[in-house]
Amino acid sequence: MRLILLKSKIHRCTVTEARPDYEGSLSIDPKIMKMAHILPYEQLHIYDVTNGNRITTYAIAGGPGEFGVNGAAAHLIRKGDIIIVATYAPMEIAEAKKHEPTVVLVGPKNVVKSVHTGILGGLFSDKPPKKRKKS
Repeated sequence: MRLILLKSKIHRCTVTEARPDYEGSLSIDPKIMKMAHILPYEQLHIYDVTNGNRITTYAIAGGPGEFGVNGAAAHLIRKGDIIIVATYAPMEIAEAKKHEPTVVLVGPKNVVKSVHTGILGGLFSDKPPKKRKKS
């Protein structure tokens, strides 16, 4: 059996652009994409903390500090909204038991505050989450 687990998350970033006439996607600062292990064209789930809307789209590289919502999603998610960006991956149970997602915590102006591997030490671990320095 394969399970679908959280692969990575960018937590509480601020939407810098909302372009309804642009080809659909989410433009993300390439450095933050790399920290979160997100590849161009990878499927993303966006959870809008500001208004509760949820959408699925894909990632493209943007400019520094950018989180630009493009296409139809720009009618649901607006400039200035706080969002969570999540990716998921299918894995076998044995792999899932060892898996630790990457969580990028973002502060004002989309500056990375910290990067963590694991959530509460992982589901099957008594260890605290590992913390990585900004790169």
